[in-house]
Amino acid sequence: MTTTPEPRRIEYGAGPAQFAELHLPAGDPHGVVVVVHGGFWRAQYDLSLGTPLAVDLARRGWAAWNIEYRRVGSGPGGGGGVPETFDDVAAAVDALRGTDLDLSTVVAVGHSAGGHLAAWAASRTRDERWAGGVELTAVVSQAGVLDLRRAVREGVGGTAVPDLLGTDADPGAVDAAYDPQQQLPLDVPLWCVHGRDDDVVPINQSEEYVAAATAAGARAELVAVDGDHFVVIDPDGPAWAEVVGILDGLG
Repeated sequence: MTTTPEPRRIEYGAGPAQFAELHLPAGDPHGVVVVVHGGFWRAQYDLSLGTPLAVDLARRGWAAWNIEYRRVGSGPGGGGGVPETFDDVAAAVDALRGTDLDLSTVVAVGHSAGGHLAAWAASRTRDERWAGGVELTAVVSQAGVLDLRRAVREGVGGTAVPDLLGTDADPGAVDAAYDPQQQLPLDVPLWCVHGRDDDVVPINQSEEYVAAATAAGARAELVAVDGDHFVVIDPDGPAWAEVVGILDGLG
């Protein structure tokens, strides 16, 4: 097994949740993968969910940037929502400029709510609030929440989306900047890797996103895999092998 250096914690802000862990390979990286953990944007879930993936990516020759961000709720990881969660994800990606990494290939890989944030990060530089930031070159959404309006209608995550947006109503025009489905078409390719039996974030989130994206002229692909919501983040499983295969074609 390839030995990699110990991960390095790098703070991009003063808050307790404003940091990332940089996992480096033994040699020159193929590129950078921004790992965005899930947990329905809630404070009780943290970047430890992404650590096994970051470790595996570094062993495979990637620089893995496992980011933390403020989430909804109280405690050290809390204080998130609109716009804090999004400000943090943008700042975390942009903090890559403070490293000596080659940023010609920067791919975001995110699970569940992290898939939402990864897709959002690929469109955020269109908004003047986040313009001029590090540009992603591709996105892999793992069972991502890509349509916030549909998620509210179908009760995905219970009240997770309204809690994130700070509204009791369905996401409206003011929320379009935070909703990947309303930011189509992306300028970079996006893959949706999603379990067919996912009962946490239904696969229709990925199916409908890919259909709308391709109709809008974007490059998007659905990779349906056997299993539930969590098979895509098992570094020893075949669903993760699909993600690795996608990355191999990019790095």
